[in-house]
Amino acid sequence: MTTPLQNRRILLIIGGGIAAYKSLELIRRLRERGASVRAVLTGAGAEFVTPLSLGTLTGDKVYRDLFDLTDNAAIGHIELSRDADLLVVVPATADLLAKMAHGLAGDLATTLLLATDKPTLVAPAMNVRMWEHKATQRNVAQLKADGIHFIGPNDGDMACGEFGPGRMSEPAEILAAIESHFSGKSVTGKAPLKGIRVLVTSGPTHEPIDPVRYLANRSSGKQGYAIATALARLGADVTLVSGPTNLPSPAGIMMKRVETAREMLAACEASLPADVAICAAAVADWRVDVDATQKIKKKPGAKTPALTLVENPDILATISKLKKNRPALVVGFAAETEKVVEHAIAKRKRKGCDWIVANDVSPESGVMGGDLNTVHLIRADGQDDWPQLPKQAVADRLAQSVLEHIQKTRKSTKKRTR
Repeated sequence: MTTPLQNRRILLIIGGGIAAYKSLELIRRLRERGASVRAVLTGAGAEFVTPLSLGTLTGDKVYRDLFDLTDNAAIGHIELSRDADLLVVVPATADLLAKMAHGLAGDLATTLLLATDKPTLVAPAMNVRMWEHKATQRNVAQLKADGIHFIGPNDGDMACGEFGPGRMSEPAEILAAIESHFSGKSVTGKAPLKGIRVLVTSGPTHEPIDPVRYLANRSSGKQGYAIATALARLGADVTLVSGPTNLPSPAGIMMKRVETAREMLAACEASLPADVAICAAAVADWRVDVDATQKIKKKPGAKTPALTLVENPDILATISKLKKNRPALVVGFAAETEKVVEHAIAKRKRKGCDWIVANDVSPESGVMGGDLNTVHLIRADGQDDWPQLPKQAVADRLAQSVLEHIQKTRKSTKKRTR
């Protein structure tokens, strides 16, 4: 199967930092997908990974010294930088970012970055205080203004023992960003979904029992927010209807925050018409028939109060079965604890949606509230089984599938109208 990376040439620049070891996994994944990789190892990077490891994985010479390039007239620093389809810097340290922002060229890596006329993607990695320092943020702003593309950094535990933004993106996330570039997505600055309106639901709903208690679930909203972000990067006009989460509002997206399933349905209906609807929210199936206006008090010797539950509106089925304003593509999510694919296939038919994204949310999976996901994209004509990926990488793949579906539909429509 042809991949977006087939026969693509990647120049990988490896900076100095503990995260440099992740470059080895990235090389392996790039080559699995048909890309060729040349590695440029900085002096600091050589403290963390060896030329032997890099050369074994790339199957090519590892470039280290600016002046070593004179041994082959065909591979000078100008040719080396321009022979690539994309330059990728992992990890992009504070030092490397500073040198890039100020146009310094004191070694092979910085010379290549200054000499190239090709797109460049950087994956920052540094201590949280270094990342948040005003000097680093000035450099990042300058590089973004210069057209340099960033992936990450993520929040997380660091080798120094601190926690916060500065952790380098995982190889799967960087790989997804590279695939995005060659698929015409946001890394290139293109907007292939410009003019497409997308509705995304995310997060849990809170169904009140009384003024202080509610029914809910463990959904963090991370997957839905990532999907909204990925589609917005493609240029789509995205409305995100979110239940209660602790996540910040994504930039460039219309946010509608709700509490209950009924409020979510109303917000979705008000957001139509849309070309695509992706129902990623973990909507509560039931609510209490009447929520108390005052806190229900626990009284000594009294019986435990009984809660009578009634069914909430089915948002996915409602949108899927609309006679008017039904989106051309409706995607649902099936969070299952057993027989994941079997239950999801049945759910797709029952709800009437076009696609279902099925995932295992059993306690041992760690998906609910976590950062990884393993999903199956189920359509009427088959299914795609994706490996375990960070949720942003899952979102990028789903956004790419939506883009390909829209492009295919457009081509089919053009043929019929000729």
